[in-house]
Amino acid sequence: DENSDLFFIKYVILDMYKNIKEKSIFLQKELVRLSFNEATQLASIEIQKLKNPFKVNVSSFERKQFENLSHAPNKAMNLNSYIGLIGGKFVKKHRNGKEFLIKKDYIPSDEKNIFQPRDAKYCVTLDADSILLQGYIRKLVYILERPKNKDVAVIQTPYSAFPRPNSLLEKIAGATTDIQYIIHQGFTAFNATFWVGANALIRIDALKEISEDVEERSYTVKRFVHDHTVIEDTESTIDLSTIGWRLLNHPERLAYSATPPDFGSLLIQRCRWANGGLLIFPKLFKSFFNWKKISQNPILHLGEFFIRSHYLLSIALVNIGLLILLGISFEDSVDTAWLPLTAIPYYLLYARDLSLNNYRFSDIINVYALNLVLIPINLGGVFKSIHQGLTGKQSAFARTPKVLDRTAAPWGYLLAEVLLPIIWLASSIYGIIKGHYMNSTFILAHSFLMFYGVLRFIGLKEIYEDISAGIKLSISIKEKEDLDHKRAA
Repeated sequence: DENSDLFFIKYVILDMYKNIKEKSIFLQKELVRLSFNEATQLASIEIQKLKNPFKVNVSSFERKQFENLSHAPNKAMNLNSYIGLIGGKFVKKHRNGKEFLIKKDYIPSDEKNIFQPRDAKYCVTLDADSILLQGYIRKLVYILERPKNKDVAVIQTPYSAFPRPNSLLEKIAGATTDIQYIIHQGFTAFNATFWVGANALIRIDALKEISEDVEERSYTVKRFVHDHTVIEDTESTIDLSTIGWRLLNHPERLAYSATPPDFGSLLIQRCRWANGGLLIFPKLFKSFFNWKKISQNPILHLGEFFIRSHYLLSIALVNIGLLILLGISFEDSVDTAWLPLTAIPYYLLYARDLSLNNYRFSDIINVYALNLVLIPINLGGVFKSIHQGLTGKQSAFARTPKVLDRTAAPWGYLLAEVLLPIIWLASSIYGIIKGHYMNSTFILAHSFLMFYGVLRFIGLKEIYEDISAGIKLSISIKEKEDLDHKRAA
């Protein structure tokens, strides 16, 4: 992505250049006061320091190459597989056409197929589309090494969106991400930090305390980061908090991550984010009855529980509630008149936070329109959670696509995007006929605002293309299934 490349050049490469230039000016003044031998020695040391950032040992690891490691199709098992090997000694063995990693206490010096990941106290997790600024690890390790933070399992800097996005969708979706940066600072104030998987520095000993052995394809594999849901970082947060570990958000912008550039990829990302909160909440509710925490600070514990509950349940409750509120034309009364007004303080504060993040105050309109457009997507994720809870069948992990072309959106979601504002429009007209003017005006405004959001963030042409292609694909799949049934008969 050109935008992230420019960001990397400006804030990483050029920042290194500025530091080197400042050091060069300092050294020029310093060398004048030294003898020839001292100057030569100092210059040699500084030249070596200059080379060090470009002398990096890079290795790769692919777990599915090895038969006895996890082959589960999710991101969590990438972490689990490697963390389970850290500090161990292994030999690669070829058996029956398959590759195995065999753990050894002693490896002969003449053994060639050795795999020995270095031991580590901490590890950094980083998404493929994220960038860390200089000093990220140095600053966060320094904080974790303080005696008062020996019970901190995860520390992170909530990521920000890359500046100067290419489209309105990318800008407004990025704005909602940047608002989360502020919100997560409040979470830390109530000891309710959630691990956000885009970047984090993790204490490995903490993960070992929540690890469990699971059977997969007749092999025993370690699971440190729990993957019962597609939001494994959120689930592991509750596991760590339950046994007394803390998580911290460091209030400094040291991490940036890409925002999905089109509606199709944003749909996949936000649907995944909405899937899992309902499934994790029972685990949080159970952890509420932690009498040790209650006895230490009951007010803080209660605040932590409510904030964590909001984080897990708000997507489901808010979207379902808004759908009901806008789908039914209530009779005008004092109670219903005040109901929409209760949201005004929230959105005034939201708009203020947008301006603090270098957005326009008026961008609150676009944020609200995008939130309306995201209702079907959020509900899609919620219904996947409900389906998993009822059937026990785990949702597939859907990665956010990294493609150059536009990502097509599923036609069912697009149909909902078109029908929802039409239903609201019909509901408002019916309410006006019934004399419910105030409530109907509220619904009508949301209908127009969602129409605006659909046009600006998706586009009529794109909707037509994706719905047409989706229906044709569904018909062809149905015809193929019918043909297979006839052949089988």
